[in-house]
Order: sequence, then structure tokens, then C-alpha cells
Amino acid sequence: MKPEFAHASPARAPAQRSGISFKRLTEVAPQVLVAHMSDPRMREHMPLLTFAWDLEVVTSFVAAKEACWRRDGLGHWAIFDGDRYVGWGGFQKEGEEWDFGLVLKPQSFGLGARITRQSLAFARADERIPLVTFLLPPSRSNLGALARLGARLVGEIEHEGARFNKFVLDTTGHPEATGDDGGG
Repeated sequence: MKPEFAHASPARAPAQRSGISFKRLTEVAPQVLVAHMSDPRMREHMPLLTFAWDLEVVTSFVAAKEACWRRDGLGHWAIFDGDRYVGWGGFQKEGEEWDFGLVLKPQSFGLGARITRQSLAFARADERIPLVTFLLPPSRSNLGALARLGARLVGEIEHEGARFNKFVLDTTGHPEATGDDGGG
């Protein structure tokens, strides 16, 4: 069954399920993004997070993500659980591939599997996205959720000066994973 999407909205977001909703990053107060990305726990698995976030960085970040929306018709969302901002993520075109990223606040890490499944249901319903890539730093060792989703490791790559393990998930014909491991 394909999920319903709000096509009237320029944000084109996955259908809301279980209180999880997706909005544009412009709908989040910049100070909220600064606080999220300034939490020292964020650096543990984010090798590209090598600078301090402030209002200037947030302004540039949101502008870059909005440019992706204008260029590709898709990009990163602000993610909410009810009215509570829990993080950001979504699909970003990297060359010819659509990469999925998810950056949750530490207290929301347990929502990762549910948000990822909801996002992948969106990808499966979007003809532009025949496959999704995931770039995870070597520090990420708990990869069972990716395997359960059907993603396969294709190798190690360098991206913006950092090493990542690259996984690929075919979204054409792969049934939606429904098991919830509670992880993120």
C-alpha cells in the first residue's frame, strides 16, 4: 500500500504517522537548530561536524537545504514528534543518487527506525528515487536496522575529507520493512 502525501505543500513530505511529521527547516527557530547541533553528543558519529554552530551557520545551512529543494524538488525536512522538534533529515541528491540522512537530537534517537521507515515509504512511492544511499561513519557499529531494511554495504568511500561506509537500498519492488527494533 502506497502512503498518501500532501502534494499541495511545496515541502512534499512523508505522510504523518504515529505523531511523526515533516516540515521545512525554515519552520524551525534558528536557535533550536543551534542548540541541537551544539550538543557535544552530536559529534560522536558526525565526522563532518568540525565547527561550532551559531546563527550564521544555521542561516547558511538552511539556505543550502532550501537550494536543494529548488534544484531537485526534494531535500531535508525538520522532523517533529507531535509538536516537539526531534531532528532533521531526508533525501539529498548527491550526483545521480539520493542519499538519506537523519540527524536526531540525542533524546530522540529511539525514533530513528520509525522515522527512517516512514521516509523510505515516501521514497518507494516517488519514481525519482530508484535507490537510496546511506553514508555512515565507521564509528557506527550497530547496523542491524539497515540490514533489516534491505540495505547492502557497497564499500568504503571518502566524502568531504572523511571516510564513510556506503550502503545502498533498492526502493523499486522492495517491500516496506515493518519490524520495529526500537533503535535509531
